[in-house]
Amino acid sequence: MYAITTREPGGPEVLRWSALPDPVPGPGKVLVDVVATAVNRADLLQRQGFYPPPPGASKVLGLECSGRIAAIGPGVTGWKVGDEVCALLAGGGYAERVAVPAAQLLPVPRGVALATAACLPEVACTVWSNVVMTAGLRAGDVFLVHGGSGGVGTHAIQVGKALGATVAVTASAGRLDDCRKLGTDIAVDYREQDFVAEVKAATDGHGADVVLDNMGASYLARNVDVLATDGRLVVIGLQGGRKAELDLAKLLAKRASITATGLRGRPVEGRSSKAEIVADVRERLWPLIAEGKVRPLVHATLPIQQAADAHRMVEQGGIFGKVLLLIES
Repeated sequence: MYAITTREPGGPEVLRWSALPDPVPGPGKVLVDVVATAVNRADLLQRQGFYPPPPGASKVLGLECSGRIAAIGPGVTGWKVGDEVCALLAGGGYAERVAVPAAQLLPVPRGVALATAACLPEVACTVWSNVVMTAGLRAGDVFLVHGGSGGVGTHAIQVGKALGATVAVTASAGRLDDCRKLGTDIAVDYREQDFVAEVKAATDGHGADVVLDNMGASYLARNVDVLATDGRLVVIGLQGGRKAELDLAKLLAKRASITATGLRGRPVEGRSSKAEIVADVRERLWPLIAEGKVRPLVHATLPIQQAADAHRMVEQGGIFGKVLLLIES
């Protein structure tokens, strides 16, 4: 098979379309002929040498894909060769074939094209596990999403609206109207406006019940300030740094909580596993996609051989949704 490989860490130019041995589906795994994959910011970090795959995972980039099952390993039930699927991966998506734990497979949602489904597993599992399973977002909550125009952000807006929340986002001024079209109620230009003041003013001083944060250190103090009583802050990214001072007295006064979670390094099975998340996504989120309440958003589609161009596109910013990479047989 062919896959995108990197000989050394670096810029997009280090990405190469190269021959590799075909993966073999071991016990509990299936082999998928990949139709499409999607670019995530984690891919950029891995390419630069900052985000190595967990032990035992493929070193090939790619945290999600869609395609057709080509072979089934021992002990796998509920799937058959030829099934159209999408999958959450620990790595390996930028390739013609990938071996996937069966517990990380999802059927392609009704009404979604097979290639388009490649942009769903990573954002769906990230948003659902953090916003719903961890933070318990429910109807009537105020939900603040940082980075509202990206893959995670655009998905989170739709999930929040589908669950009956009031959704606030931070994004660049040029993307705020796009966020409003997805259902955003409170749109904040992060360069020119103070999101704490804007969210509190729009909610009569209440603040945000749930905050989904991709910035980390640079937003920590303000995220605590914007939280409502019993508010929940979930941190999923460190684009604004790793270390910051935390005022615990403010958390105590609000009975608030902070959770920081990752998806890629979770175990496949067991407590707090990918299997748990994928099962809940399939049961509760996939019907919302089938009903059209949440839909995948594709900013651009490129051939896999142009992965370097796709990485440059994501690095430059201005993306609304996801960038897909198509793999032709």
